Parts: sequence; C-alpha cells; structure tokens
Amino acid sequence: MISLAGRDILHAWPKYVFTGIGLGLLIGVTLTMAGVYRGMVDDARALLLNSRADLWVVQKDTQGPYAESSSLRDDVVRSVLGMPGVESAGNVTYLTMQVRRDQTDVRAMVVGAEAGQAGSPGNLIAGRQITRNHYEAVADVKTGYVVGDRIKIRRHEYTVVGLTKRMVSSGGDPMVFIPLADAQEAQFLKDNDAIVNDRARTSANPSLNRPGIPGLLEAVTAAQSSNHNVNAVLVQVKSNTNPESVAEGIRRWKHVQVYTHDQMEEILIVKLIANSAKQIGMFLVILAIVSAAIVAFIIYTMTLGKLREIAVLKLIGTKNSTIASMILQQALGLGVIGFLVGKIAATLWAPAFPKFVLLETSDAILGFVLTMLICALASTLAIRVALRVDPGAAIG
Repeated sequence: MISLAGRDILHAWPKYVFTGIGLGLLIGVTLTMAGVYRGMVDDARALLLNSRADLWVVQKDTQGPYAESSSLRDDVVRSVLGMPGVESAGNVTYLTMQVRRDQTDVRAMVVGAEAGQAGSPGNLIAGRQITRNHYEAVADVKTGYVVGDRIKIRRHEYTVVGLTKRMVSSGGDPMVFIPLADAQEAQFLKDNDAIVNDRARTSANPSLNRPGIPGLLEAVTAAQSSNHNVNAVLVQVKSNTNPESVAEGIRRWKHVQVYTHDQMEEILIVKLIANSAKQIGMFLVILAIVSAAIVAFIIYTMTLGKLREIAVLKLIGTKNSTIASMILQQALGLGVIGFLVGKIAATLWAPAFPKFVLLETSDAILGFVLTMLICALASTLAIRVALRVDPGAAIG
C-alpha cells in the first residue's frame, strides 16, 4: 500500500507538491514566530549578561531600570561602595531614542556608563573604548555605524570610536554608549526656548530672586539646569560572597530597591515580555488550526476524487486498515514536505528580520512532531469518508 499511496500522489503531484509548499510557508511562519519569542528572551538575557552586574540598585518601590523608570541621585554610588561585600559599583543611565546620522535615524538605547565599571561597553570588535569625558561613543554594529561616524544625540555630536556586538536592550534595540555626564545631560536636556522661559519664571519669583541675597538667583538657575540623577547603580560583589546577603544589607540601610541577577531576569522575561509571549502563543495556535484545516481539506478532496477506486479496492477484499493507512501516509507525506519547506524558509528569512530571531533545534523537533500529529488528525475526516464507501459502487 506504500506503493499505492505513492502512485496516487504521482497521479496528482502538482496539486500535492504545491499544497506542501503552501503548508510549508505556514510552518515557516510558525517556526519564525517561535524564534521571535526565543530571540526576545535571548535579548533580555544578553542585556543582563553584558552589563556584568551582580546587583541592580534602583529607586525604591520600582522594578527599574528596564521594566519601569527609576531615578537615583548619582552620589548613592559612594554609599553603596562602602557596604560590606561590594567589589565595585558604577552609575548608569538608559534612554531609548532616535540617534541621527546625516539624514537617517536609528532607534537605539543610549547608555551612559562610567569607564571600566559594570554597564560599560563590552564585546568590542573594532576601534577602542571611550577615553574622553565628552563627545565620544561606542555603538553596536546593528546600528549600521562604523568607526569614525559622527552621530547626533540631542544637540551634541559624538564620534564613534568603537564597535560592539550583541549589545542590545530587552526590546532588541542596539545600544550606543556615551560618557555618563553627557548621558545625564541628554536625558533631561531642555530646548533653548524652554530654558529661557524657565529662567524668566525664576527671575520673576520673588522668593527665588531676593534683592538682599546676592547669588541666590544664579544658584537656583544652576541647580535647575544641571542633572545629578541616574537610573541605576550596577554593583559587582566580591568573590565567594552571596549577592543576596549584600543586596539585603543595601536595602536595609540605603532605602533603595536592589535586585539580584535571577530577580532581574524574572522581571524581564516573566513580566516585561509576558504580553508579547501570550500574543505569539495565540498566533501559533491560529497557525496550527489553519494548517490543520488546509491538510484536512486537501486530503479530503483527494479522497473524494478516488471514491470509485476505493470501492474497487474494497470489492477485491482490501482491508479497511490498509485503505486508512494509504490516506494517513499521504497526509504524513504532506507534513514532511511542508516541514522541510518551512524549516528552509525560516532559516533563510530569519536574518532579514529587524529583531533577533533565534531558531533552536528543540523548537524544530517539537514543530516536526506537532506537524505530523496535526496531519494525522487532519486525515481522520478523509479516512471516515473512505471507510463508508460501499463496495457495490464499483459496479453500480
């Protein structure tokens, strides 16, 4: 009966093959959607791994700096450095924005970090690290920048002095690293008109511009125009030290929120991308239903086209199990063709996606098993029709 199934496929092979290709494209989309989710998880883990931090010190009662906004004074780092078990600590700021080069914009996460501390750029593949206090940048290769490019962030221009690889935000945006002081200014920088208006309001306020207190107005204006806040303090603990014990001490005495690596990973994966995971899951279910419907329809129409031949087989004594096996083999063959086409298609178009698509072998194996199962279930309708055929129809 394997030969019979093959002969029947060869009899209408264009329809069979093109159906397999169409099914394969659906399977390719399904594998790609799973790869998008895997890529989101890998981006989140890469963000934490590349930060080289053991602890994240953020604003109290927040889940910052990635899932929520967080603001700390930049002098908190000095008190954190004095805590037992702390090896090093550095301030860091994060700001997602459009970075401009000439007439093109690139959406990137602008990171302000202290040189040599946790959060500073790693995985350098070209150029050098930032050595000046102002107007130098290190960019991820995903931005498309090269060493020597001049990019504009807010009102200032920065020279790209180095390139990194796989330095991305939890959303997959490439990172651009600039000096911490520049990042602090960029995050809260006002336009010129707003600055002039604020100065006028301050001058008109009698409590801030008292005639008998010289220098008060200038001091208030300077305080308003400067920024001494950061989004987080990244901490590296000493070797053979439990990060949770260090975190508990910082929480108790510094009145801030502290997350360990495992806790931050849970925030990013379980909470931050939870809705995206549910949405991708719904797409996968819909694609599975559509794939099953296509296979069921094609196998059903193929079976209807050979009811007389099935009646002849029954008339000469062919068992029902043999006929059912023939139809099942055709459905599984359709699944094999579809999976091969889908796997090849997903592998070819995955690098062209703007976000990272991670195609794992385990997902491919699971996809193949589910494809075979769906095809087997989809063939049951055609099998029922075939088994109800009256042998007398062959001579009727």
